[in-house]
Amino acid sequence: MKKLVLLMMLNVCIMSADDLAKKIEIGIDEKIGQTIPLNLEFYDENGYLVALKDIVKKPTILNFVYFRCPGICSPILTELTAIVNHIDMEMGKDFQIVTVSFDEREKPELAHAKRDNYFTLLNKKIPGESWKFMTGDSASIRQLTNASGFMFKREGDNFLHAGAIIVISPQGKIARYLYGTQYLPFDVKMAVTEASEGRTGPTITKLLQYCYSYNPEGRRYIFNVTRVSGAVIILFAAVFVVYLTVKPKKVQS
Repeated sequence: MKKLVLLMMLNVCIMSADDLAKKIEIGIDEKIGQTIPLNLEFYDENGYLVALKDIVKKPTILNFVYFRCPGICSPILTELTAIVNHIDMEMGKDFQIVTVSFDEREKPELAHAKRDNYFTLLNKKIPGESWKFMTGDSASIRQLTNASGFMFKREGDNFLHAGAIIVISPQGKIARYLYGTQYLPFDVKMAVTEASEGRTGPTITKLLQYCYSYNPEGRRYIFNVTRVSGAVIILFAAVFVVYLTVKPKKVQS
């Protein structure tokens, strides 16, 4: 009877964890080791329709933003300029950046303006083709974001979304996710190196992204009590099951 109860509790924990994973509507559903569809076409900042396979020729930092974002998109792009400024790798040779807008209403003209703005923050000269600012139609955007595990939701004129960059190999294989709006140059360099070798790496800071969600009204991240409480309950239930399973029995005299 005791074993049956333990098995039932363990099953509930597993089901609850699966339910939490399946309910990812906003955030990152990691696809490490999977390949993005390189046949998809997007407009570059100059208005030319190009396929990803013609752009992704080297390790690539892929990131999703929308250019009119009132929140974390600008800090992410600003941080990427800081990475380019400080990383001891050559932009355009060792790696490149592809920024894709997930708002289908945005057009190449806006992408070009944003590109010019962020290029002024660079203290080194980089090849113009080494950082692309892309826009596209809703179907192509959804295919790419779904394949990359980037889950977002429209909220009026804005979007609920996570902050992250995705490092992919020259073949389009997802190697690493880096979360938040700040990234250590060493972490980026390691992710780019892994991608160049076709290797993948674990995500260490995923919990930070999981615990917080974006509040478009306050334009900031707020602590998501429901998610964290659910995760804590599942964790304690699992620990309790393990404790009951391995607890030594008293020796009767």
